[in-house]
Amino acid sequence: MPDMDREQRTEEATPRHREEVRKQGQVARSTELNSALILLLGSLIMYLTGPAISAGLKKIFCDCLGEFISRPLSAEACSAIITNVGETTLSAFGPMLGGLFAVAVLASYCQVGFMVTAEAVSPKMERLNPIKGFARLFSMKSLAKLLTTLLKVAIVGGVAYLYIRYRMKDFPPLMDCTMPAIYELLCRWSFELIMIIAIALMAIAIADYGFQRWDFERDIRMTKQEVREELKTTEGDPLVRGRVRRIQREMASRRMMREVPTADVVVKNPTHYAVALRYQAGRNHAPVVVAKGMNLIAQKILEIARANHVPEVENKPLAQTLYKTVEIGSEIPPALYRAVAEVLAYVYRLRARKA
Repeated sequence: MPDMDREQRTEEATPRHREEVRKQGQVARSTELNSALILLLGSLIMYLTGPAISAGLKKIFCDCLGEFISRPLSAEACSAIITNVGETTLSAFGPMLGGLFAVAVLASYCQVGFMVTAEAVSPKMERLNPIKGFARLFSMKSLAKLLTTLLKVAIVGGVAYLYIRYRMKDFPPLMDCTMPAIYELLCRWSFELIMIIAIALMAIAIADYGFQRWDFERDIRMTKQEVREELKTTEGDPLVRGRVRRIQREMASRRMMREVPTADVVVKNPTHYAVALRYQAGRNHAPVVVAKGMNLIAQKILEIARANHVPEVENKPLAQTLYKTVEIGSEIPPALYRAVAEVLAYVYRLRARKA
């Protein structure tokens, strides 16, 4: 990103500029949203896989380690016990760890999509500038991060205090419960507390993502000069483009004028519009517009037609309709067959009379 004041960046980023900053690793991303999603969905995964984890831990301590105590100590026995403990641990905690990994990947993908770039971690000398580092320390982004952290601490502490205070009345009856019942009850309370905290943090994370998106859009704005330079780079200099279009129009006009002598008739109105028509039996299904023009171009078409003895027919409605609806090199539409046929019949009669 160019180092310039945000006040000078008044233009929205172009698609090409967005692609460039994305290749540099600059995207709108909230780490708070990742953390909140991992906590929320991770708690659900742990709740669903809790029985399997408990069974795995019980098997590790009771079966595997009990077997270690009862069996004679040998290299084969130790290897078998270690293998058994590893397999049991993997089967117990594997689904939970895999689910947490999938949640982390999904959270990042939903924010920035699929992106692989090394620009964000490549060393840059400007990052070692103490003045810029000091400025970043007291920037709006740093202040927002500090406020978000303080709000998170306050919410976690406040929610935990209120929940424990709410559950205080349920602690004395635990003295008459068995250990498995106490364990199950504490697990359920812990899950409820974690879910409440996760939902509260999710609200903060969504607000933080909105701020990161807004701040990112401000960062990638462009100056008017940058927009002009990019337009020149992608589409060329406006003066050059104008000259190219002018040359193309002149070439098209010369090609069109070369076709006028081959026309059968020029329909005019009387000097504002001029349309040259040609019909070749066996090659065309209908008459073709070989040239058309208005005002000066129309006068030029009429001059060439007169010099080459091409007949002229004055028909104002037909001339205007042909000029506005039929492109050069295209056949006339069926709706104009009758009117054009009358004109061509008149021309053919003139030629026969002269012959």
